[in-house]
Amino acid sequence: MAIRIRLKAVLEEKHISMSKLSRMSDISFSTISRIINDRNYSPTLATLERLAKALNVPVSALYEEVPDNNE
Repeated sequence: MAIRIRLKAVLEEKHISMSKLSRMSDISFSTISRIINDRNYSPTLATLERLAKALNVPVSALYEEVPDNNE
């Protein structure tokens, strides 16, 4: 199993922009953009916790398990 970050979907559900989330979480816009756009980027748990707290969701809401390509 692989993990996919679903931050973009959560932002869309809550109608929050990346800029606003950056201000709410005190995480740089470039880091948020990288989490959303770079499939190979793996944010730290601390970063995911800060984002989840700012969005008022559990950390588990920010990711989903997906099957590996070879399964």
